Amino acid sequence: MLTAALVAAVGVAGAQPSLKEEALALLNLEMPELAEVKALHSEGRVEEAAEALLAYYKARTHITTPDIPDPAAVRIAPNEQKWADEALEHTFFVHYGYQPSFNYGEDIDWRYWPVKDNELRWQLHRHKWFTPMGKAYRTSGDEKYAIEWTKQYVDWIRKNPLVKIDKEEYEISNESTIKADAENARFAWRPLEVSHRLEDQTLQFQLFICSPAFTAEFLCEFLVNYHRHAEHILENYSAKGNHLLFQAQRMLYAGTFFPEFRRAEVWRQSGVEVLNREVAVQVFDDGGHFELCPHYHLATINIFYEALQVATLNGFKEAFPKEYIDALERMIVFYANICFPDYENPCFSDAKVATKGEVIKNYRSWLDVFGDNEFIRYMASDGQQGALPDYKSQGYLTAGFFVFRSGWGNDAVQMVVKAGPKGEWHCQPDNGTFELWYNGHRLMSDSGSYIYAGDAEVMKWRNWFRQTAVHNTLSLNGENLQTTESKTLLWQPEGDVQVLVTENPSYEGLTHRRTVFFVEEKWFVIVDEAVGDAEGIVNLNYQLPVGEVSVAKEAMRCATLNDFESNLTLQCFAPKGAYTTEAEGWFSDKYKSKVERKRVSFDVAKKSTDKAVRYITVIVPHKEAQNGPKIDAKFIGKGYSPNGVGVQVKVDGKSRKLKVEF
Repeated sequence: MLTAALVAAVGVAGAQPSLKEEALALLNLEMPELAEVKALHSEGRVEEAAEALLAYYKARTHITTPDIPDPAAVRIAPNEQKWADEALEHTFFVHYGYQPSFNYGEDIDWRYWPVKDNELRWQLHRHKWFTPMGKAYRTSGDEKYAIEWTKQYVDWIRKNPLVKIDKEEYEISNESTIKADAENARFAWRPLEVSHRLEDQTLQFQLFICSPAFTAEFLCEFLVNYHRHAEHILENYSAKGNHLLFQAQRMLYAGTFFPEFRRAEVWRQSGVEVLNREVAVQVFDDGGHFELCPHYHLATINIFYEALQVATLNGFKEAFPKEYIDALERMIVFYANICFPDYENPCFSDAKVATKGEVIKNYRSWLDVFGDNEFIRYMASDGQQGALPDYKSQGYLTAGFFVFRSGWGNDAVQMVVKAGPKGEWHCQPDNGTFELWYNGHRLMSDSGSYIYAGDAEVMKWRNWFRQTAVHNTLSLNGENLQTTESKTLLWQPEGDVQVLVTENPSYEGLTHRRTVFFVEEKWFVIVDEAVGDAEGIVNLNYQLPVGEVSVAKEAMRCATLNDFESNLTLQCFAPKGAYTTEAEGWFSDKYKSKVERKRVSFDVAKKSTDKAVRYITVIVPHKEAQNGPKIDAKFIGKGYSPNGVGVQVKVDGKSRKLKVEF
């Protein structure tokens, strides 16, 4: 049996003076602005003090947020209006991947879990429909939105207690209610979700504060709950990664937006300290983010930037030194370089893709700080202002991202290669992979991620999209890489033939060296060498474009058949005994969304006595869907050399010798 001391749960019944006393005790009543509240409280007139506090907040104008600079001028998008209206009936927008939204019952069941995807359960507690309800209230003036929001807000508090429990006691307890509360707290009170609410409730506060439904009684509920949120994060920061950054940025928000709390300065300083520390930990010297995932790279830029915005608007920009701002600028330039001409990022690791409009909106926001950066201005204006860099191809050797490009326009040839250090949780075992763009279209893409974590069915798909074999790289026996720690042996981004050489100790007894030649800024030659005494089936994996693709297995030749002027021919020249395998392929650029496509691997058996297995792949982008180029290729020299590689390639009768030493 658990003692009461082991359980600390949320829950305050009714509009009792004790709640108002609790709320007032959390505030610094010595602030000049709260003089009236203090006077009433000191006289024991708690009810009137709470009313005076409400009047203060309704009139307060000196705290600014970048999200809603003027609550009276907000607009609501059609999809937000839909979410707000559905929320009145307890149909809650939780996740874009699960549409139409689920209904959570007349008596809201905050533990309803219709699909055992952890994200669906976690993100329910982010209350994504609350802010749209606020916008619907402000734009319509209809009190039904405010009344329903206050009811749902209090209902959530009552039904989602913050349970703190000793693990050992939890394991031996037979009290089902306590166990259920503890299990639910894993979702409702995970620090990331708490931080979401911490920031979003500043928006909801601004949108609903003018409503008659926002009473002094409700204000005290809100303040006590909000304080509990901030203190919970302070005691439970994540160890590292983007979660830690989100939590810190939102603690800064909390301490800035509610300076009336006694603990506000502690919260704000905590956020500042974490962000200043982590910008040096999580951001490489070249601007790459250590999760090595373009989607989370963009998210991290905005975490750092939003914190800087709040600090600037509220008079403490100096909390973030020049080193912080310089690192943020490098991150933005990094992101601009690795994206394609349509502003979409590669789908490496757990990346999803934002729309061009969304990304341009980011660049325009970033101009507020980086207005002197002509490249950022160019991206913000869709090429109408500013200027492009004086380079085309660009490499980031610390993060391991390399960009070959013939130009910056829509008609360019562009390849982005990922071959860097071991990344954090959102990074996949994909060293050496690449994506290819040509003439307005992304032709060869990584597979993406599709889904994160949950029950066996969810994890089946999570594991499928993470496997090495569904990236454009080399594997052994179809197994995931054992080591992801690529090093760059050569990066030569200029000239008629540009070259990248990377090496990864992929498996015990097998190192993968990949050499990429970008020839005449038109086509690519990729040399893959699997070196070591490991035995098994070496697989050279390629993910083919979505759409119709012809595969000639014996010739190891693949060609797209697109009716638009963006096609490619890929042909592999493999060791004797190699064969082509076709397998199930998928591409996902959004959560819970996937499109079927072909994938192939060129497989060959390797004995322990075979020093190296070597492939040449030639990839030629071209406009026509038919009559791809005639291609031939062979190695120059007597075999594998640890110091270089040479090949002779013929494309439509034109022969080129490509040789590199390192």
